[in-house]
Amino acid sequence: MSVLAVSNLAKRYRRGGEPFAAVDDVSFEIEQAETLALAGPSGSGKSTIARLVLRLIGPDAGRIDFEGHDFLALSGAALRARRARLQMVFQDPLAAFNPRATVARVLDDPLRMHNIASRTERPRHIAALLQRVGLDAGLAARAIHEISGGQRQRVAIARAIATRPSLIVLDEAVSALDVSVRGQILELLLDLQRQERIAYLFISHDLGVIRAIAHRVVILDAGRVAESGDARTVIANPQSAIGKALVAATPRLIRNRP
Repeated sequence: MSVLAVSNLAKRYRRGGEPFAAVDDVSFEIEQAETLALAGPSGSGKSTIARLVLRLIGPDAGRIDFEGHDFLALSGAALRARRARLQMVFQDPLAAFNPRATVARVLDDPLRMHNIASRTERPRHIAALLQRVGLDAGLAARAIHEISGGQRQRVAIARAIATRPSLIVLDEAVSALDVSVRGQILELLLDLQRQERIAYLFISHDLGVIRAIAHRVVILDAGRVAESGDARTVIANPQSAIGKALVAATPRLIRNRP
């Protein structure tokens, strides 16, 4: 059974009074411990699909099945319980979090909201989460705005894994980092996937980064699937015009996915 199955997803908006399809008949599946990447230029529909999968917005058509459940049909307590299994890492955690909140507060929130640990147990859980993503437990007392971009992204990943999700959506999660830190975060994500069997929906415009982490890739163009398949195969020999353009714009990569 797939962790996530998206079928014929569509979302339309209006631009200058005219309707346009931000997402148009998109389908894909993600298995346990698999990384599926969504690639494409700005405006291709990548982030709209992420918001649809997370139910931050509703589709105009299509179906989303998550862990065997019709995700769009869930509401109330059933939806809250299922949301714990689906987490998000944004491009800029400084914008996603209250920058003046402490690291401990950021990590305490999911533990409290999903009743994962009691108040007395939460500091121990927070320390363990920080250590799991390669950070010192003493960082818990620092404010989010006081730590580096790489550290903030590690905190964002720690927050995402706090609820033991089966799927994490990563929307341009390494694009704002410098090359050396980007490589470290990709290594962390690969390690977490090997250890925890987490599936990733990895959204990026950079095929170099995608080649380092993804098993499969879906290349989007103007809201539609231009091509899809094994990530290395597609990147080595793209068939679509947009795929060829993305490959041509991709710098040489740091490392290859094992």
